[in-house]
Amino acid sequence: MSGHSKWATTKRQKAVVDAKRSSVFTKLANVITIAARKSGDPEANFSLRLAIERAREVNMPKDNIERAIKRGTGEGGGAVVEELLYEGFGPAQAAFIIETVTDNKNRTASDIRHLFSTHNGSLGASGSVAWNFERRGVIRVHNEELKSKNFDYDNFELELIDAGVEDIKKEEEGWTLYTTMAGLQTVKQFLDGKNITVASAELEYVPKEIKNVSADEKQKIEQFIAVLEESDDVSNYYTDVNV
Repeated sequence: MSGHSKWATTKRQKAVVDAKRSSVFTKLANVITIAARKSGDPEANFSLRLAIERAREVNMPKDNIERAIKRGTGEGGGAVVEELLYEGFGPAQAAFIIETVTDNKNRTASDIRHLFSTHNGSLGASGSVAWNFERRGVIRVHNEELKSKNFDYDNFELELIDAGVEDIKKEEEGWTLYTTMAGLQTVKQFLDGKNITVASAELEYVPKEIKNVSADEKQKIEQFIAVLEESDDVSNYYTDVNV
């Protein structure tokens, strides 16, 4: 969800979990199922381990997690789910990359196209906005978590760089650490070794350039983001606008 406050998004999503628990669990189960196709062992499958951690953060029951894993490994049956990526322009010509997980790609394509069109946007072709994004590892750590460790921060930053962190962005809510795609696992393991609990650790599409918009445009983009978050098929989204 790069380009706007992932911190705010995470806080908002956790707040609505109780109200939309079934929908949230369905999304996370699909993500776990996709990840489990490589291996059902989270110790050997880093993507699966991250997906399970996300599920546990919202108190997804253990039985749900295990069923999703079995579905991915072919033990649990059920409809086949697949990952689909969409690109397009939302309000104010904000570029969006939208990741979906679905068991009906025709329905999802129609739904995503409808979401764009009803918010003065347009669904684009493959590559239409991806050129302005790069795939990177992104880890976020709350300030409270860092403060609780009483680190020598200068030395800690050097350790992060040695572990593979390419860039550190210090924000109001906490630190955002950027890595290469391959470096995400190494840095996450380094933080685990320091007993640091991360707010999130994912591969994201990070915009190369971020645009600023007017207050009116920001409101329209936030309304579009809200409907994306409500969609059962949307697992993640990224934009190049600072909102």
